[in-house]
Amino acid sequence: MELRHLRYFITVAEELNFSKAALKLYTAQPSLSQQIKDLEEDVGVKLLNRTKRKVELTEEGAVFLEQARLTLAQADKAVTMARQVSQAKQHRLRIGFVPVAEMKIFPYILPHLRVQNPDLKIELLSLNNTEQMKMIKKGELDIIFSHHNINSDEIESQFVLREPLIFILPKDHPLAKYERIPVKALNGIDFIIPSAEASYNLHHLIVDFAKQHNIELNIVQKADNILFNINSISIGLGCTILPSYVASLTMENTVIRPLDVELPHLDLYISYCKNSHSAAVHKFMELLTRMFYLDINREQ
Repeated sequence: MELRHLRYFITVAEELNFSKAALKLYTAQPSLSQQIKDLEEDVGVKLLNRTKRKVELTEEGAVFLEQARLTLAQADKAVTMARQVSQAKQHRLRIGFVPVAEMKIFPYILPHLRVQNPDLKIELLSLNNTEQMKMIKKGELDIIFSHHNINSDEIESQFVLREPLIFILPKDHPLAKYERIPVKALNGIDFIIPSAEASYNLHHLIVDFAKQHNIELNIVQKADNILFNINSISIGLGCTILPSYVASLTMENTVIRPLDVELPHLDLYISYCKNSHSAAVHKFMELLTRMFYLDINREQ
């Protein structure tokens, strides 16, 4: 039994005439008669009494008609609600991000996106890489900006930009006298490191950098957020290595100094579901690609 059988039966029951019902349903009368016959066989009872002069509902048919109307109404409601959800999703964009995207991406993309799509509702969630990956795989985010190149069967990742790291220290720190600090001078200094839980990639870049240059940092504090890192430096608790976008956030009593070796960098990726049919995702990607030259700015 299919929904069309119910629609056919309801129309015949309302018209009590196969010819009129067939015209209303835009179908041939013999075909309609066969559909009703198939329905009665599926149900296992006679729903209509037919004579050459008239069509009448049986007692069973009257009961079936009442329930058929309810079933069809529920089915129509289900279709309507599903379409409403789909339409709402087309006007919603949920973006997860790490801090660099807030500083380097959103100020350039979001104003244009809002002007071009005034009805679009944008939800921004500041999350670490791990949280973002979990949420996009569960369908709870449409787009994520993270430091992971996820590329999988379900997720597409694309390189966006490369963020250099900088060395920040208190203004009155002994190493501040150098125009270019010798990397060996970092050995044993008090150091504030971003926590692995909050900034996994940055934490391990710093740890690996220290190992590569045989430096033993004296970790005096692990910070969960970048502003706390900067504040700790400003009150003289130690030095740190952070992404270069924080330079504008540093305070008067802190300074930035280059080292005599190159610091590592953090790569930023945008990721989204490959099977996404969201118009908002496609519009965002078109804008990002145009403004950040993603079609040529590929990871080397």
